[in-house]
Amino acid sequence: MAFGQPRIEYKSNQQMRKMQEAGLVLSRALDAAVAAAKPGVSTRELDAVFAAVLNDAGAKSNFLGYHGFPATICTSVNEEVVHGIPGDRVLQDGDIISIDGGAIVDGWHSDSARTVIVGTADPEDQRLSDVTEEAMWRGIAALAKGKFVGDIGNAIDDFVSSVPGQPLGILEDYVGHGIGSEMHMAPDVLNYRTSHRGPKIRPGLCLAIEPMLVRGDIETATLDDDWTVVTTDGQRSCQWEHSVAVHEKGIWVLSAPDGGASRLAQFGVTPVPIPA
Repeated sequence: MAFGQPRIEYKSNQQMRKMQEAGLVLSRALDAAVAAAKPGVSTRELDAVFAAVLNDAGAKSNFLGYHGFPATICTSVNEEVVHGIPGDRVLQDGDIISIDGGAIVDGWHSDSARTVIVGTADPEDQRLSDVTEEAMWRGIAALAKGKFVGDIGNAIDDFVSSVPGQPLGILEDYVGHGIGSEMHMAPDVLNYRTSHRGPKIRPGLCLAIEPMLVRGDIETATLDDDWTVVTTDGQRSCQWEHSVAVHEKGIWVLSAPDGGASRLAQFGVTPVPIPA
């Protein structure tokens, strides 16, 4: 602890490259789970698909056993916001599902989430997912250009608030986080604007940036399984997440095969590979 705040772990380039290894395995595992998310498939089957990729790569899950969590991914369907437990639930045409997973390679962590609309998409669900994903990338761009971690939440909030159409809610109870030798570390990464600037952005900082948006009210409740978080009004929700590293030459999205280049170009950000 420093001045009452949790100490931030700053990584070396070598450590960040290990996190990138974990991120690339994770990306492949999410690719497989996303491809398998079809009508008639259970969330337990998605978990098995994801776990098989990790096992084949010799990586470990950082979700399985975390505070007793019983699976390798979180599968949050429709009104489920985060931390949904894979099980017998069978995906239906039109469902929206957020698949959140993590991987460990040689003790270094990565964390990423994607949202999939199963079968035929409701246009408002597609809008929800598109805005959430775009908000994530705007947050990542703010990490590249900003001075303080709070700039990320400012960028996300400003974008979501500016989108035309029915307003979308930004969850405030669940936020992004630091990542490295553990999955959840300091600092918190807020997805909304506050007066708190947060810590200064500097090389060695690695963050999981994960906006969570809802079509209705931001109030949530936790189910009796002590994990699954749902919207209290039953409206649908969405999550997108990437792990990102800051180094002396720039940033690199650890859980994206191209480091985020294809999506960050529109913001004038060119990711730079982590130096040897």
